[in-house]
Amino acid sequence: MSDPQNVVNCSLIYQQHLQKLLKPYGIEIRQVEKNETIPGSFFGEREAGLLGNQLLLRLDTPVHSALHEAGHYICMDNQRRTTLDTDAAGDYDEENGVCYLQILLSDYLPDIGKERMMLDMDRWGYSFRLGSAKAWFEHDAEDARQWLITHQIIDENNQPTWQLRE
Repeated sequence: MSDPQNVVNCSLIYQQHLQKLLKPYGIEIRQVEKNETIPGSFFGEREAGLLGNQLLLRLDTPVHSALHEAGHYICMDNQRRTTLDTDAAGDYDEENGVCYLQILLSDYLPDIGKERMMLDMDRWGYSFRLGSAKAWFEHDAEDARQWLITHQIIDENNQPTWQLRE
């Protein structure tokens, strides 16, 4: 089921959409030239990078990777955010919150949405206890949802508050 080539990438138009979407969080998109190493990328290759409030992307960076790394920035506490360089760190609960948030945020990108985001996560090889991102999101992610609500990142209606975790 894993097919990392068949995912939506950060074309110029998606980079523009991401810039608009992530602006309320103070995240800035920085484009990296084709075939250059992405600074701040924890996993390397095509994966998005994080350096402070900069989200570094190439045209072949998957949108799910961009939203995942942005989610780490949004979900980490301010102390970690001020020294952020490549490794977002975070614990199990935060990681689940990040995955949940990236799925929610995908609804704000044209022609992506939750269904495509979850499909791309599965194609890339994200691993969930119930076997797929969709099964996890719909049947096993209440703890992730509650974590995001507790930290005022989303509200009770699953809508982003457009605020960073304090």
